[in-house]
Amino acid sequence: MKVIAKLYSAALIAALFSTPGIEVSAQVLQKNVPAIPGEAKLAKLKSAVEANPDDMDSIQAYYDAFLEVRPGQEKELAAQIKAWSVQFPSSYYFPAYLKRAAKLAARTTDPEILEGLKKAVEAAPDSLSVHQAYIEAVSPDNPEIFARYDELMKEFPQSAMVSYALAKAYLDKESPKAKPYLLKAVATNPQFAPAWYGLWIDDLRWGNFEEGCEYIRKAIAADPTNPLYQYRYATSFMGLDQEKFTDLSFKIARDFPESEYADRALGYLASCSGNAEIRTKCYQMLHDNFPMERAEPYMTSYFDVLLAENPEKARELAIEMKSKNSDGWGDLLTQAEYFIRGRKLMDQSQPAEALTVLNKVKLSQYSAYGNESLLRLMAEATDKTGDHQAAYAMLMKVFVKEPSPALSRDLYAYGLKSGKDQAAVKADIYTRLNAQAKAATPFTLKKYIGEGSASLADYKGKVLLLTYWFPGCGPCRAEMPFFENVVKQYKSKPLAYVGINIVAEQNDYVIPFHNSSGFSFTPLEEVKGRDKGNLDNKGAAPANFLIDQNGRIIFSDFLIHAENEGHLKMMVDLLLEAPAEFTKQKS
Repeated sequence: MKVIAKLYSAALIAALFSTPGIEVSAQVLQKNVPAIPGEAKLAKLKSAVEANPDDMDSIQAYYDAFLEVRPGQEKELAAQIKAWSVQFPSSYYFPAYLKRAAKLAARTTDPEILEGLKKAVEAAPDSLSVHQAYIEAVSPDNPEIFARYDELMKEFPQSAMVSYALAKAYLDKESPKAKPYLLKAVATNPQFAPAWYGLWIDDLRWGNFEEGCEYIRKAIAADPTNPLYQYRYATSFMGLDQEKFTDLSFKIARDFPESEYADRALGYLASCSGNAEIRTKCYQMLHDNFPMERAEPYMTSYFDVLLAENPEKARELAIEMKSKNSDGWGDLLTQAEYFIRGRKLMDQSQPAEALTVLNKVKLSQYSAYGNESLLRLMAEATDKTGDHQAAYAMLMKVFVKEPSPALSRDLYAYGLKSGKDQAAVKADIYTRLNAQAKAATPFTLKKYIGEGSASLADYKGKVLLLTYWFPGCGPCRAEMPFFENVVKQYKSKPLAYVGINIVAEQNDYVIPFHNSSGFSFTPLEEVKGRDKGNLDNKGAAPANFLIDQNGRIIFSDFLIHAENEGHLKMMVDLLLEAPAEFTKQKS
């Protein structure tokens, strides 16, 4: 099933990197590396990458370790990553890492090279690529760069590109240093669309969403034929105004059908919509209206939706994709056929035979809709064999890990058939939750707002929604409106919402983001190298935990969006409405 997982990974990555302002910093996707000697550690990590070239964590760990163990040998790092990109052409990550390594390799202290690049900038001040070569050679972190660009801005006062080039270097680093230079660029030339667009990206990190919308509207006005700006404007409303997000996304597909942003808009809308009809419409439009090479990354997600809603149509899609020699679709076709056969046997009142077939279905972990549909169908088949208790237990096992309204309805129904009333089912749920609860590793972290620090113990008696984030993290920002939708329903309840910023270089963004965004979380500052224990985010963001009133982790490894916002509410309700004996439990 590795091929299927890889197909779903492709769709996930396509959606992830097309989201509004998502600049996923590889620096925050790290694993803790054992404390072993440098070269030995590097060799071990190199082997890990080559054993699994699709593991982004391993690649990042190698990248970081190389810079630590072999400083000054960045060209060698770039050469190694380039070799991997040739050796493993199907890996999605090496090109991005090669670009990063190449920037580091471009840095130099050779005065002759620097003088040549400096003269190239003076000869072509409106060339972004020339500026980028010079800035990368000097390094945007070198204090000398500020003085040099102050001189260039005076030397070329009519060129918006001079200030924008430096701003772009800081934008790419997700640095607060970008904004002054972006403002200088638009002051020099109000029709300079890239700078308006950069101001929008930067404002997302400051939490200035309304001002940011004004900026991107100015980018659109300055360059109305650029579909990127239209696309980013549409996605800026995701989670904040879903109707507008939907309307604008469809408009992009209509207005820019030849652009890659047409299919990106539909794919992202499908992945972020809580409306099943809209989701299906998006995937069908991708299937019907776009060349297969553009539609294919989204078809596995469409297959997943169809498998839950219309398995016969999912089978037709798999046959079509297989006929086009798309990798992995033979396996997906097999899964669809098992699914259809199982449902047919159910319709023929042969639940035992249906179970035998359904047990052969092996879906990817990314098949969210298909997996829940399969689980419910298997529970139904089990129930119809007369084993109500087994159907109940099957759903209970999953419900206490990932509760959902659909599973809840079935769970209580099978519980009733098993002789359990509502109170007995609830008691079983809390017995299971208590069994899986783990005392959260204590923390004490500095507050960004107010004096002092906050500790896990400070939240005793409250349910705690804990998220790891950073201001430049698009997926974090995309998730926050849905967190806020849930949290605001409990204003008078003991529920706390805390966000730990994991990128210290973005500290200057944190307080403005909190105050301007309207999100009610309490921001705390991470301490590098601290022992996080079982609250370890493994360097990633977002990473979420739900902790009960007694400081125990009950739910983790969940992501919230429009489709499953209700799941978070159900998790919170389970903890807030827990019986006294549960809240008094200690693990």
